[in-house]
Order: sequence, then structure tokens, then C-alpha cells
Amino acid sequence: MTAPHPTGGIVDPTCVVAAYSADEFGRAAVAAAAELASARAARLLVVNATKGEALVDTRFAADDEIVGLLDELRARGIDVEVQREVVLDVADAVVRAAQEARADLVVVGVRPRSPVGKALLGSVAQRVILDAHCPVLAVRPS
Repeated sequence: MTAPHPTGGIVDPTCVVAAYSADEFGRAAVAAAAELASARAARLLVVNATKGEALVDTRFAADDEIVGLLDELRARGIDVEVQREVVLDVADAVVRAAQEARADLVVVGVRPRSPVGKALLGSVAQRVILDAHCPVLAVRPS
């Protein structure tokens, strides 16, 4: 089974990128990306980036969390790599990683935002959706 491409084509990914944050939204993105990668024997690249506030950025995963994530995904037979970095712009890091990996699909977790938050601040997910070179799947936790 293949996923429909928004422009009418077909996407049968060989590489899926998941934008990962160490919270329920990042876990939802990885779960959806892992399901797609597993079903299509695609490579999975998990991107976990921070703007440099790693010591206070709760969305930047701890080393033991990354090890557990890798172990879990590899136990499912998924070809997975994790890219962690300190960057100036998290959305740019996800988009760049997807381009460099020649990803066919990016998966992002989306979180509810207040009207003021929407007006004043752009979200990483929104910027990835607008800037990625390939289709982007936005998911919410169950």
C-alpha cells in the first residue's frame, strides 16, 4: 500500500525523517515515522535538535532516552539513525537533514497553540511544513 502524494503522485518512501522532541508530540512523530519506515523497509532518520539551551531545553532528549529509542526501533528491524545537534534554528535543522538524507517524507508532531501564540510565534512544525522539499505528515498524540 502506498500513500497518496498531495500533488496526486505516489509516495513510497525509502527515507523518512522524524522531527523528535522529548515529549508526547515527538514520540507521536517517531511512532508514525517508524510505522511507515517499517511497513516500507525505509530508512528512518530521527532529528533531535536544540537552539543551544540543551541544559534547560526539555525537548532535547537525554543520552539514555536516545539509547532506549534506538534499541526499541532496531529491535523492530528498522534501519534507524539519530541526528542530534545544537543549532540556531530547529526547523532549519530538520529541513536541512531531510534534504541531505534525500528524504521522501518528514513527520512532525503538532501541538495545540493559543491564538496569541499563533500570532506571535511561528512553530517548528509549521515552518517544516512550509519549507520542506518533500511531503510532510503532521501528527498529534492519541
